[in-house]
Amino acid sequence: MKIAMIATEKLPVPPIRGGATQIYLDATAAIMARKHDVTVLSIRDRDLPDVEKNKNGVSYRRFSQETYIQEVANHLRTETYDVIHVCNRPRWIRHIREASPDSALVLSIHNEMFRDDKISYAEGVDCINAVKQIVTVSDYIKMTICDRFPQAIGKVATVYSGVDVETFQPKWTAQGEKIYAAIRRELGLEGRKVVLFVGRLSKVKGAHLLLEALPSIIKKHPEAVIVFVGSKWFGDNEVNSYVRYLYTLGAMYENNAMFIQFVKPEQIPQLYTMADLFVCPSQWQEPLARVHYEAMAAGLPIITSNRGGNPEVIENGKNGYIVKDFSNPEAYAALINKLFDEPSSSIQMGKYGRQKVEREFNWEVVAAKLLRAYGEERG
Repeated sequence: MKIAMIATEKLPVPPIRGGATQIYLDATAAIMARKHDVTVLSIRDRDLPDVEKNKNGVSYRRFSQETYIQEVANHLRTETYDVIHVCNRPRWIRHIREASPDSALVLSIHNEMFRDDKISYAEGVDCINAVKQIVTVSDYIKMTICDRFPQAIGKVATVYSGVDVETFQPKWTAQGEKIYAAIRRELGLEGRKVVLFVGRLSKVKGAHLLLEALPSIIKKHPEAVIVFVGSKWFGDNEVNSYVRYLYTLGAMYENNAMFIQFVKPEQIPQLYTMADLFVCPSQWQEPLARVHYEAMAAGLPIITSNRGGNPEVIENGKNGYIVKDFSNPEAYAALINKLFDEPSSSIQMGKYGRQKVEREFNWEVVAAKLLRAYGEERG
């Protein structure tokens, strides 16, 4: 098959600036390219050429961010593809169908893109009629489409995202043990109990709840430290009012809170390895944050909020805990203390999560499911 994968207009592919959908497209494209002709379309970036073919056999074409969809459509008028995979932009389907009327269209949805404030009912129906398949990153996102558009039910399927399990090393492996010691030494965290948060520093991500939980954590575990990895936006270390609030609150516990601003995607796995547990305190209806896959791959037990699709990858008590009282800092503190109190149980949960991600959420599994959505026969 000749396949085009169309990224959004936000960030480039490969994901040199981060971005969950960019990681998803780049990883699955590399696997598909073993058997198929794959081209990824994305926006230009100063550090990437406009046209290239990488060592995995994936071709890339990059266009201006300002006129992106128009340039993509122009490309599709001159290049024929069997399948066009459109990422997270249902309103683009009309333009793409007009530009490439004979291609099979597959739409992957990573956010609530079928809400009434995102797309009109008429546009939604037209989109659903035009595509062959819609794949969603969680059952929660699937529900948001089918509740409003029942006619989509037969076309929508959940295909969970994935992670490169080789990139993440749990601390109990030989390589992980070395990383664990080196990063902790570099950060001055030797002998500490480390809680990790990775994500944008925005109120909906709930970082403030972990800082508000600190007094109850420190009371039982004075050696505990929460490490926050992230900034207000991908690659942007500008400080806004919320980030300033976090820094001010964190300064009250300077020995127990650490902030690491945006780091390159390739540096993230080591930070997971050096942690003891991972917390995702999201307050919004998260589609399903990819940090869950990364934490499992690193062998960390997970504490996550009961919001959106996040609980779908957690088997409560086996690879982590789901916080139903998700806006209460003390609910997070209680579970963090529980995991710190039971280190052997914490390790077992981390190992179960690692096995789960190897089995269910590696990129080979994700790519195979996408190819079936494209029309490739099983086997």
